[in-house]
Amino acid sequence: MPFLAWIVLGLLAGFIGSKIVNRRGEGIVLDILLGIVGAVVGGWLFRTFGAAGVSGLNLYSLFVAVLGSVVLLVVYHALRGRRAW
Repeated sequence: MPFLAWIVLGLLAGFIGSKIVNRRGEGIVLDILLGIVGAVVGGWLFRTFGAAGVSGLNLYSLFVAVLGSVVLLVVYHALRGRRAW
């Protein structure tokens, strides 16, 4: 997937994931980074369980990236000691 598409997908996934987890976001840069890493984590988790991972800039990939971002944000908050809910 092209670099710009990863950034757009990461921005959207990080923003949506942050709103789901703590309703206020972590800041634009951290949202993008956690979203991109969340897309990778989500793709890995989906492939581990036998489903397709991130395949491009589409709704399915956004769903996978958001789920990965939510998982990553919950772990991030658990390690930082802040309340995620």
